[in-house]
Amino acid sequence: MSTLLRSPSACASWTWELDGAAPRGPELLGSALSVAAGMSAVLRAHDLLVPESLEWDWFVYGSGGTGLVTRMSLLGPLDDEDLPRRVERSRPVGFPDASVGSILVLGSGTWIDATGEKHGEHRLVELTVAPDVPGVWAELAVFHDIWGPCDFHGAPHPDVERRNAPRLAAALRSLDALLHVPAEPGDPTYFGTAEGHGVKRPDVIDGRGPDLTDLL
Repeated sequence: MSTLLRSPSACASWTWELDGAAPRGPELLGSALSVAAGMSAVLRAHDLLVPESLEWDWFVYGSGGTGLVTRMSLLGPLDDEDLPRRVERSRPVGFPDASVGSILVLGSGTWIDATGEKHGEHRLVELTVAPDVPGVWAELAVFHDIWGPCDFHGAPHPDVERRNAPRLAAALRSLDALLHVPAEPGDPTYFGTAEGHGVKRPDVIDGRGPDLTDLL
């Protein structure tokens, strides 16, 4: 069982707009999955994400979302040349004109506690890519307090931050290099915001950060 509290909205997120920078595939979906494969390889190298499945919604141009979501277990790597066809073949029969929306890459990553012990955590980070005309956009989001100086109760945990925040920062720098586009920080939420390649430090009063547990 997880020992980490998870926020309902991101503590921080980063977005890459890849119009014109996305790898060229037979179609936009192939490009999006190619981007997901490259980004996942970087995140795996930093022990932040081992992909296990994909989840995406369906929409119809001119009509909007269908309200349907598909989840698919990965039977091979994300760069499997048959994967775009598998995704397309899962189109809902009631919506033959539906297109794939944003694709969430689901899997587990490793975090390190104050004593140095490693733990696996499902959805430690969330990677989303979208085949959005005219290009592809991608987002990385985090939902736990291990990336900042204080936990969700406001108590400082410098050893936890020291063991985890640099790993996230290194991964984000590697993603910038991979995509040849600097990440844009996402919008602030109640639980935090991105700043550079990390989580913005909160206001600290009397040695404690804000207690955010009222919305957990």
